[in-house]
Amino acid sequence: MSMKLTFLGTSAAIPTLKRNLPATVLQGLTEQWMFDCGENTQRQMMATKTSFHKKTKIFLTHLHGDHVLGLPGVLQTMALMDRKEPVQVYGPLGLKDFLVCCQQTLKFGLTYQVEINEIVKQGVIVEEEEYFVEAIKSNHTTESYSYIFEEKPRPGKFFPKKATSLGLPKGELWSKLQKGENVALPNGRTIKPDEVMGPSRQGRKIVYTGDTKPFETFADAAKCADIVIHECTFDDALTEKAVIDGHSTPSQAAGQAKAAEAKMLVLTHISARYSDAKLLLEQAKKVFENTILAEDLLVLELPLNDANLATS
Repeated sequence: MSMKLTFLGTSAAIPTLKRNLPATVLQGLTEQWMFDCGENTQRQMMATKTSFHKKTKIFLTHLHGDHVLGLPGVLQTMALMDRKEPVQVYGPLGLKDFLVCCQQTLKFGLTYQVEINEIVKQGVIVEEEEYFVEAIKSNHTTESYSYIFEEKPRPGKFFPKKATSLGLPKGELWSKLQKGENVALPNGRTIKPDEVMGPSRQGRKIVYTGDTKPFETFADAAKCADIVIHECTFDDALTEKAVIDGHSTPSQAAGQAKAAEAKMLVLTHISARYSDAKLLLEQAKKVFENTILAEDLLVLELPLNDANLATS
């Protein structure tokens, strides 16, 4: 399926004239997944034509204000636009109390169901036919999680000429083979998918860290990620402050991506002290060359992983 990443907000704690508070959306053809939801996210959604009606799951890394205070506004805007589709929200313990308190205090009604899912331990928290989402404990000053979105492997390329040469008529039997099912011919012979298809193709893997210092389990969990979206609040000269505040520097973020053997690193959650964040990018690229600096409204297209596509 077609996928893209849209960065709605890339600042840290305090918004700037150029950067909104944290929110990133991964968009598929029929579904979208939001990671964090800072203030003013609904306006950023409008600016990027991000749907208020598409099937949506929202993942909050932790319950600090700059990551969650936009959620009541997004949910209310969806209701005012007469949304009907349920929304699933995931986050640490305390998420339910936060949302219930907001709704009761602000007294806003909803036209759809909000399903609140509090994470009590790390592991797979969502599993669908085509993908899963895993939460891993990160290393911030409060309970926090990083999220891994990973597509399940896709079937290999189907070779019609091979199927025809084996006596398989086009139609239902071809479809079954492409779904990974064996099929039987009238002569009693069984055809297996690997006789007419190439090797399975790896799905895309996107990692979103949220606020965190480096942590030991990250490299294994993020192994071979297509994109690591890593917070980068302070430059390397402020490493001591980053440690105290539970954040990462460019070199640390780059070291995490390198250890995970990621394909690309995207730096986000930039402190408002940096009117020009080129310094952060330069420091990261010394450790991990394929690094870019996220800006608000940046869109990254995510092509399918077809590098191992077999040819007939």
